[in-house]
Amino acid sequence: MAERAALITGSSRGIGAATAKRLAQDGFDIALHYHEAQDRAKTTIQTVRDQGVEATVTQADIADPTQAKDLAKTALDHFPHLDTIINNAGMYPRDTIDNVTPEAFERVNKVNAQGAFNVTKPLVPHLKANGEGRIVNLSSILAVRGSRHGTHYSASKAAVLGLTKSLARELARDNILVNAVCPGAIETDMIKNDSPEERERRQHVIPLSRVGQPEEIASVIAFLVSDDASYITGETLHVNGGLHMP
Repeated sequence: MAERAALITGSSRGIGAATAKRLAQDGFDIALHYHEAQDRAKTTIQTVRDQGVEATVTQADIADPTQAKDLAKTALDHFPHLDTIINNAGMYPRDTIDNVTPEAFERVNKVNAQGAFNVTKPLVPHLKANGEGRIVNLSSILAVRGSRHGTHYSASKAAVLGLTKSLARELARDNILVNAVCPGAIETDMIKNDSPEERERRQHVIPLSRVGQPEEIASVIAFLVSDDASYITGETLHVNGGLHMP
């Protein structure tokens, strides 16, 4: 049995899938989660198992507290040694304030911000009893820079940063470290529909002149949950090729 196990939300594709593979390579058992992309989840779980660790996959809408609680329970039932939570699941519908409805704003916040809360809350007692734990929340560069086409998204990801810092302060006495990662432009479904012109403009403003790869975010997450990051909590790591330098 592996000594460590991680629950990774939104892990059927993109950054979540890359993180699942990387942590599996590092010896973690993996509890995968997806909302709609079942076929991709099946591919990811096989990729994880190919690393020689145990893996399970569960479907849930984490915006629903009951489903999120059931997801957490399922992960813990499979892996009683679970000590790591990666809150990666999210949605990014683009729209301007003129078109964003109250319902749309609420849905994005329920998935991106409340979803992280919904998944984390039922697992905190277990982490406390375990005497240690790691939580990494995926935010976004747009949480600190804002967005011209996503007030609801930026607001939700800013809330994730507030959640991260508050949990870090509250749980430090229990040796539970909580940090956030803010990716910039990453080669995922969020930018897959870029036209050649849009891609050129996007890359032009990035000092490294390219978009990042999911594996580059996964490596940062792997660091934060490793022993090498044992004195880091409440921090936000920006991974964006130099696009934003706080």
